[in-house]
Amino acid sequence: MLKVGELAAAARLTVRTLHHYDSIGLLRPSARSDAGYRLYDRDDVARLHQIQALRAFGMSLSDIGLYLDSPAGAPLLVVERQLAVLDHQIAEAARMREQLQRLRGELAGGGQPDLSTWLASLEIMSMYEQYFTQDELARLPLYHDAAVKSEWQGLVEEARDLIRTRVAPESDTAQAFARRWLEAFGRGTGGDAGLAARINLMAQREKAASGVPPEVMDYMMGAIGALKYAIWARYLAPEVIARMRRHYATRGHEWTVLIDQVREQMGRDPDMTQEASRTLAGRWMDLFHDMVGTDAQAVEGFRRAIAENPMLRMGPGIGDAMLAWLRRGMGAPG
Repeated sequence: MLKVGELAAAARLTVRTLHHYDSIGLLRPSARSDAGYRLYDRDDVARLHQIQALRAFGMSLSDIGLYLDSPAGAPLLVVERQLAVLDHQIAEAARMREQLQRLRGELAGGGQPDLSTWLASLEIMSMYEQYFTQDELARLPLYHDAAVKSEWQGLVEEARDLIRTRVAPESDTAQAFARRWLEAFGRGTGGDAGLAARINLMAQREKAASGVPPEVMDYMMGAIGALKYAIWARYLAPEVIARMRRHYATRGHEWTVLIDQVREQMGRDPDMTQEASRTLAGRWMDLFHDMVGTDAQAVEGFRRAIAENPMLRMGPGIGDAMLAWLRRGMGAPG
């Protein structure tokens, strides 16, 4: 049997993490030594393997507990799921290798690869190396699902038609389309807030790298904003709405970067024990107050609007787990 320190070292986890798993009932040691030390046997280690595999798939700890207690959480099924992800990674790596071999062949023969060849390589590299892990790509329908890709391309063309026919982003037609756009984005990211946040970051930094031309993205941001402001107007005073509009015009871009930073820090410090985590929570609160103000009625109205209207939660990649983590560090709404 392994002591907690030995298991933590072998699994490349912290002892604190294993203590946390024990405290929430996710992984309880099968025995304790005479001195009271936790002791883990083969079955415990097998369960830890399942837990870490499911965390890599983006599942929350609370969901992992429920999943492992269900028939779908059998060790064989979890390993088969891991194998499926690895098979997808191998296939994508093979595609990248073929593309690089084509480049090498042309360069070695003294040729000059054309623009499309270089762009194809850059597209693959940017997805692999800059924004997504292999596990994330395997969970991203926008990347691997042909039907989702086709739907998204159709929406981009519809948006172009709206722009060509001068349909105002504030119009009912554009707002109805914005609703469809957000719903499709949710399907394209598999409902994963973390993937949504990373797509948003890529789109902001690389502009057209997400497959959405900049003019379409600008138009859709206006239509989505109009859709959401119409909902917030039922909860917030006109002066608060005006403040929010000014905020998004001048500082809205800061949210995309901050959301991604928070997402990454959550992975490093799930228990909110590091100073860096509390610093991020403070930055979140400052940005939130710049957007809504500090008036208690306005803050409560904003929170109630978010809680009662799923549409307001679509798009930015802010999940319930992220908000709960932030509140631990700042003790205030956000």
